[in-house]
Amino acid sequence: MTDQIDKRILMALQENNRLTSDQLSDIVHLSATAVQRRVKHLRAIGVIEGDVSIISPKAVGRPVSMLVSVTLERERVAIIDRFKKAIRDAPEIMSGYYVTGEADFVLVVTARDMEDFEQFTRRFFYDNPDIKGFKTNVVMDRVKAGFSLPIDLPSE
Repeated sequence: MTDQIDKRILMALQENNRLTSDQLSDIVHLSATAVQRRVKHLRAIGVIEGDVSIISPKAVGRPVSMLVSVTLERERVAIIDRFKKAIRDAPEIMSGYYVTGEADFVLVVTARDMEDFEQFTRRFFYDNPDIKGFKTNVVMDRVKAGFSLPIDLPSE
């Protein structure tokens, strides 16, 4: 999969994906050209899935976030696939997870205010006959937001 240099590149990019090849080369002690080649390869094989900027919800007028647990009426492949597509198509849903346990899915939903969220629930949940029910937890404080994964490096 990846070696220790790739892991160091990944750790650095998780902290700041705008680092130049020269800056990365200083961090991992490899030439800028070799770093570019490695980053390109990591993208090609799907280790790096995308490059994003984490936006402040308040700054763009979407300060309300909810965690929504969804239970489907029944678990059939067609129903699950249809619901997965609906999740991907809904811009209000920031993240969606097909899970085990009491719920079938857990969603992270953003809204301008509670009225906006109510309109979303009417459109997305109440109008969908495949949904048995949903439970909402309103986020009171965003304690941590990001996509960084722990990457193990050997002790030095």
